[in-house]
Parts: sequence; structure tokens; C-alpha cells
Amino acid sequence: MTPREVLALCREHEIKAIDLRFMDFPGTQKHFTIPVHALTEESFEDGFSIDGSSIRGWQAINESDMQVVPQADTAFVDPFMHNTLAMTCNIQDPITHEDYARDPRNVARKAEAYMRQTGIADEAQFGPEAEFFMFDDVSFELNEREASYRIDSIEGQWNRGVSNGAANSGYKVRYKEGYFSVPPADTLQDIRTEIMLTLIDCGIDVEAQHHEVASGGQCEVAMKYAPLVAMADHLVRYKYIVKNVAARHQKSATFMPKPIWNDNGSGMHMHCSLWNGGEPLFSGGGYGGLSDLAMFAVGGILKHAAALLAFCCSTTNSYKRLIPGFEAPINLTYSYRNRSAAIRIPVHSPSPKNKRIEFRCPDSSSNPYLAMSAVLMAMLDGIQNKIHPGRPLDKDIYDLEAEELAEVEKTPKSLADALQSLRDDHDFLLRGDVFTEDVIDTWIWYKTTHEVDALRERPHPLEFALYYDI
Repeated sequence: MTPREVLALCREHEIKAIDLRFMDFPGTQKHFTIPVHALTEESFEDGFSIDGSSIRGWQAINESDMQVVPQADTAFVDPFMHNTLAMTCNIQDPITHEDYARDPRNVARKAEAYMRQTGIADEAQFGPEAEFFMFDDVSFELNEREASYRIDSIEGQWNRGVSNGAANSGYKVRYKEGYFSVPPADTLQDIRTEIMLTLIDCGIDVEAQHHEVASGGQCEVAMKYAPLVAMADHLVRYKYIVKNVAARHQKSATFMPKPIWNDNGSGMHMHCSLWNGGEPLFSGGGYGGLSDLAMFAVGGILKHAAALLAFCCSTTNSYKRLIPGFEAPINLTYSYRNRSAAIRIPVHSPSPKNKRIEFRCPDSSSNPYLAMSAVLMAMLDGIQNKIHPGRPLDKDIYDLEAEELAEVEKTPKSLADALQSLRDDHDFLLRGDVFTEDVIDTWIWYKTTHEVDALRERPHPLEFALYYDI
């Protein structure tokens, strides 16, 4: 839509309020609302002023003013607010009107621009599978003298012997057996359908919805692939819709990667392909039906995987998912069909337009603008430098002998390790000024100070179980 079409849409739907949204640096959506009469065609050029010093990882207080500029092509009627139209915004400097380097959406826009500048491709298609849990009750406490959390789901295996004040049907999802389960064990079918239909109403194509592998209400609603910036916008909207539909049913949805110990975590398997002039570039006659260009893209991802995970698995909790035995890939290799590899070549259709690679390490706690931009930059580096990924590994990696497994590179074991890898390997992200040294340094500083060190400094409940009587 154009600005003029957005204003016409407001009149058509009797819109009273305009909700302006953007993403902070770590990856949480922010918003503020203006009356509809404050939105004019000039607003799409001039924007609206905010205090950038109050946004995590952004400006100092002595240079706090920033401009929020609405993007007409992101407009949709919000299904959860009365007579409200929502738009995603870019962030600019109010004096120079230059795009703000630490605006995650700006990073993604620069990644697409750099890709076109290289002449390799004019479109990067992404299809992230963002899994999530939906719980019936959640509580947590953290202070100087206590730390605890509690989650509950009526379908969780742990509730087989609990009545919860009502008759227990006995239909429970067992650990690791939830994939494609049906009602009555699957208690969330109607809610997922509501999510699916709401996404479609809000302009997002959906391919399917289903119960995922874990017990306790793990779900997936699969969106159709889209270009990088558009897909990152969609993923932010997806999270918003999932959480609000859950709240409408007195439930709580979380994209935390590993909220349940001893069961599968939530990933965000990232399907990727490059196109040029409307033609797919990943289809060819090589291994798994891939082109040489696609193989070099795989090589780029695997070479830089440890650094990529600083953005793609960007929480301390992410690395509680990346452990053996729960389908999450910890070995940096690739394979045709094999889901235990970090990169899988899906067997979906012989059509060249469906040929893609699937990077299985990322999770949906990541900032989508930064995560997908980093993956694109790694693919481009692999193509530019003809980085071959080596031999595939078509066996079940978890059944390999120790000697053979020792030869396979592993994912980082912690966020601290991933951040160190990013510190050591980020030149490929700086090309085209996509990521800047300031963005990299700020990301490492923020994640180290506010997450890695914060967790390291606090006693853990398991430590009491292990050491209290030492």
C-alpha cells in the first residue's frame, strides 16, 4: 500500500487509532499509539519523535531523540484492538534523517541491498518455522532469597495423576510423542486454527498448523516463505498474534527455546533460498539436487555457524535446547533428508522453485531481523569465496561411533561461547556496512552484561539440590 491507500483504508474501516511499532535491539516489539487524525501523507516522510535513550541498546540520554517513520506497506487492521490500524516503522536520526544503524529492521534492509549490490541474487527467500509452547499457567520468582518457576499444561504428561479440580480424561501427550497428535490429547487444535485464520486475515500466508513433538502444549503454525525483510516483519506480527490469541483463551504462549526440562525444545528451522530475475538459484544437478551456488551457501553457513548462533540462538536458554537426544542439531554438518544435521536439504518437491536449504540450529527467541540478515551474509560469503561444505553426513549422527563423531564440528555450548565466536569472526557481517562494528560491539556487550553475567552471578535451584548438604 501507498500512504494514500493507508489513509483510504483508515476511512473504509472507520479507524480511530494508529499503532506505530518497531523492534528494540535485543528483539522485543515496542509501540505507541496516535489518533488517526495525526496521520497524514507527510507522516510517512517526517515520522514521529520518541526517546531513544529509553529503548534497550540504543541512544545515550544526551542524544536521545529519534524519529519513528511508518512504512505504508506493513499496515494491517489490528484484530485485538478497537478500530486500530498498526504499522511497522523504520528508525531515523532526526537531524540527518539517516537510517539508524542499531535499528534491527535497518540491518535487514541493508542486507538485502548488499545482496543485490553483489549481483549474486536479487531476492533472498526465508521460511522460518517458529515453534512455541502454550501453557495454561505460568509463574516465576527471582529475588535475593528465592528463585523458582512453575509451568502447567492440562495436556502435559506430568498431569496424568492430577485432577486439577475436575475429572482427568487420561489423554495426555507423552514426552517426545506430541508430533501431529489429535484431539482430545491435543487440546489446542481450535486455538491454533484461530491463530492460523487470524494470521491470514492480517496478511500473512499460512501453510499449515499442527501440534509439535513435545508434551505440554508445543505448537507450530507454518508461514509461507517471503523475502527477508517482509518475513522478519511477518515473524514479529506472528508472535504478536500467537500471544494475543493465547491470552484471549486465558493461556500463555512463549517462544522461550527450552521451558520444559527433559523434553524437546522450540526451534526456528530456517528455510533459505536465493533467487535472481524470478529464477531459483539453489536448484541443480549436485548433491540433493542442489546447485554449486547452493553448496557454497551451505559452506558459508557452516564456516560461520558458531558466530551466527550469537544472533540465531541469542539467549542463555537457547543452549539448553542444543543438547544431544532432543532432535536439536549440535553437529555442524549437512545432509539430504537427515534432520539430525545442522543443515538439511528438504525432500519436498522436484520443482526447482522448491529447492532450498534448512538451517536447523536457530530458535524463535532470536531477533528475526538480525538472525536472518546474519545467515544471508554467511551464505553470500560462502558463494563469493566458493567455500565448499565438505562431505555430507547421511547417517543418524546420534548413532555414530565416538571416533567418527569427534571429527564433526560442534555448536557452541553456551551463549558466552557463541559471543566469543562472534567477536573472533564477524568480518563477513561488516561488508556493505550491513552490520557495523558498533552494532557487533553493542550486541556482545548487551548480551554479556544483561544475560550471560546476570545468570552466572545467581544461585541455581539445582545447586541447592547438589550442594546444600555438602
